[in-house]
Amino acid sequence: MKTSPPGKSTAMIAYAPFVGFIIAYFINRDENHKFPTWHIKNMFGLVLLFITSLVIQSRIDTKTGDIIWFVTFILWIFSWIMAYKNQKKGIPILSEKFQQWFTFLN
Repeated sequence: MKTSPPGKSTAMIAYAPFVGFIIAYFINRDENHKFPTWHIKNMFGLVLLFITSLVIQSRIDTKTGDIIWFVTFILWIFSWIMAYKNQKKGIPILSEKFQQWFTFLN
């Protein structure tokens, strides 16, 4: 039987809508496990994509914003499944960029 990485539940919490990554960040701040840190950074990037889609919906073009929102939603579900499956696998190219950009979440 495969064992779960340390902090798996914290990584799962990171994908809770709206404030999950904030809660997970504070839980993991003391523990500092690599697995949830990776997923916290990934979810932070997804939250920024959700916000971007909402801004585009309201200010630029509704259909384009809807498409970006839907794609981000699918990526969020995929990322949650990867956390559930104990994997540090995310969005091609973007997840690795999120890891580099959001070092303040370490």
